[in-house]
Amino acid sequence: MTLFLGAYAASPNVSGWDPELESAYYQQLKTLPQLTGLEHPFTGALHGHDDNWFLSNIDPNWKYVFTTIPGVMNALAQNPHFGLASIDETGRAAAIAFMQQANLAIAKLNQHLGKQAVTAIMLHSAPAQHKATSSAAALQASLATLLSWDWHGAQVLLEHCDTYLPEQVPSKGFLSLADELEVLAAVNQQLQPTKPLGVVINWGRSVLETRALDGARQHLQAAKAKGLLQGLMFSGISDQATAYGAWQDSHQPIKAGSKISIGEAGSWLTEQEVQDCLTLCNDITLTVLGLKIGVRPLTANLDTRMALLRSQLAVFER
Repeated sequence: MTLFLGAYAASPNVSGWDPELESAYYQQLKTLPQLTGLEHPFTGALHGHDDNWFLSNIDPNWKYVFTTIPGVMNALAQNPHFGLASIDETGRAAAIAFMQQANLAIAKLNQHLGKQAVTAIMLHSAPAQHKATSSAAALQASLATLLSWDWHGAQVLLEHCDTYLPEQVPSKGFLSLADELEVLAAVNQQLQPTKPLGVVINWGRSVLETRALDGARQHLQAAKAKGLLQGLMFSGISDQATAYGAWQDSHQPIKAGSKISIGEAGSWLTEQEVQDCLTLCNDITLTVLGLKIGVRPLTANLDTRMALLRSQLAVFER
């Protein structure tokens, strides 16, 4: 099983761009024994600052899963109607054009490495429902278009983000998991792709939505019952106003425990919760399994960041 690390969330380049510092970070990432792949952020080009820098600094043995959420959120800041689930045709067309760029970036990375290095790409059911109008039908139409393309061996997956609930402030506010699962099942049945569509559950985003400790397990079980569970990304959340914020999708670390020496005291994500979720997925071959954590304070040095990553990744040691 490939373990994907969302290393971009822990990068020392939280603002601006220092290629020498980022190179030092990538050299340290290569020393992590559990790390076999990267969750790679797509914002419109292969790398947000410098494609050539990225290609010269990666480990040629790593695998990759692209996540489109950074680019989606950037686009939504400019156009609230942007998204694959948008009923606004201009906004939906912009999202499809964005995915065309992602497709080209996957091809570029594979070509550079001389192999199929990208395992999957994770899409999202934007726009935010409290700012624009979306629908399951629009998402289904977009997915049908995307599946007509050659994805160079990468599996097309949908990562669930918190849906809009009137009684609470959303982080993303995209379609509900029930709607997403219905769409994925319909597209799989109608188009029968070689690599069926599936859903990735992000632990923190599901708990943020449900405001319940077992929220991610509820979503895992729902996806599993439909035969659509393809991935699990661990990222913490909390109701406490710490440096990570209360109910913020800020990628809180796992709480310290028997295996984890450095963690976030207020995090609802614990070693036991990680193990319970992994046990729930025992009978499934997940396409995506990973961890994405941020670092506080934002000014933390590279040694502090790597110490946290090493400590957190210990939870996956068997």
